[in-house]
Amino acid sequence: MSAARRYNTGMATTPCAPADLPFLAAAFAARAHRHHTRKDNVTPYASHVFRVCLVVRHVFGFDDPKMLAAALLHDTIEDTNTDRDDIIEGFGDEVGAWVAALTKNTILPHDEREAEYCARLCAAPWQVQAIKLADIYDNLSDSGNLPPEKSDKPFKNARRYLDALRPRLKPEARPALDKLEERFPQLRPV
Repeated sequence: MSAARRYNTGMATTPCAPADLPFLAAAFAARAHRHHTRKDNVTPYASHVFRVCLVVRHVFGFDDPKMLAAALLHDTIEDTNTDRDDIIEGFGDEVGAWVAALTKNTILPHDEREAEYCARLCAAPWQVQAIKLADIYDNLSDSGNLPPEKSDKPFKNARRYLDALRPRLKPEARPALDKLEERFPQLRPV
């Protein structure tokens, strides 16, 4: 049984209206991440993907249902037994491609993985770039819940991704970067 069917048991299997995508994606993500917690080992992991979606919608102001669905699903391939085909089956080609673009290749060694990921983000559609900026926004917002010895890591990661993205950021994603830097001015280039 595919992950799309397993995580959406009891949900309609017929194609849904575009406006329904975020609701289906929220249920899918909650089920896929149901046994995971954030790095504080207390907070359910699904809260992260829900907050990323909220940042995309309410902070950055993007309301495309496919984009909101991709925000909710952005960690499912990387962190669960879901694959790209499962996302495509449940949410369509475009959402599947966006989620895949937001997924690190965990088979590669760390430095190679991060370099490949940054290159992929730079070449990605603006929607993927904006979702990544929302991911950074939430990770930094949540860093206060980490022990002091771990609270620097989200800022180091954010700087790495932003250094790569800034020169290649699509114009449509630029307002999201502005909102991120407004909330976290220490991320602005010097």
